[in-house]
Formats: sequence, C-alpha cells, structure tokens
Amino acid sequence: MSSYKATIVWSRGSQVFSDRRYSRGHLWRFDGGIEVAASSSPSVVPLPMSVAAAVDPEEAFIASLSSCHMLWFLDFACRAGHVVETYEDEAQGKMGRDASGRIAMLKVVLRPKVVFSGVIPDADALNKLHHSAHESCFIANSVKTEVVCEAASSSPF
Repeated sequence: MSSYKATIVWSRGSQVFSDRRYSRGHLWRFDGGIEVAASSSPSVVPLPMSVAAAVDPEEAFIASLSSCHMLWFLDFACRAGHVVETYEDEAQGKMGRDASGRIAMLKVVLRPKVVFSGVIPDADALNKLHHSAHESCFIANSVKTEVVCEAASSSPF
C-alpha cells in the first residue's frame, strides 16, 4: 500500500511558553514543496494566539473529505462517459460532543455542484455517481464522522 507524509513545523521563537499565550501558527509541508500556513481554529484558541488567515485542522479535515469525494466522482463520471466542466463543493462540518462526551467532528455535509457538458446524467445516475464516490473515498472510509452528500442537481455547461 502507499505511504504518505506531511511535515508539521512550529517554533516558539522568543515567545513565552509557560503562560499558554504562544502562537499556534505553524507550517504544513507536503511532498512537492507546497507549504501551507496552519493554525488552531480561532473558535478553539482565541486570537491572537490563533491565526485567522491560516488553515486549521478542522477545515483541513473537511477539505480532505470533500477533495477525496470529488476525485472519485470525477473518475466515475469520466468512466460513465460524462464530461464534467466544473465541480464546486461548499462542504461544512459540525463539531460537538460524541457519545463518549469527547469533542469531535460529528458530521460533514458535502454540497457538490457539478456542471456537465454533453450527455448530462439524470438524477438517478448523478446520485449513483455520488454514492460510488462516497463508497470509494479513502478518507471517508477512514473516519467515524458521519459524511453526507447533498448534491445539487446537474446543470448543463
């Protein structure tokens, strides 16, 4: 099986650490050289210890689920002979306490809007494409969070 790596880098610098007011800003480094500014969510750790402009782990989790679903959807749509022009998803996650009382991402809702050209799948075919994508998504298969896909109906290019 494949192996993946991400490097997470944080440095205290000259900040006081013992008062818990240190910056949570850090970097995510990925193969290929991409660096992403990351931080705790300001809703978890208040500003200025968080960096509002950075990606937080909760956003990354949601984006990872959405991205994996999209990649599988594109593959299945292509195999079915459809041409996808655009795919946009305003995915949303809800955090709360799970059955054990721990804070967790309880639900992620994907809301993909897909624009096709050429032969446009009917509602049943579109639902089957999304279902297949969800069943195949490595990330969705790896988490206990409920992942729901509320796909918008297809539209021509």
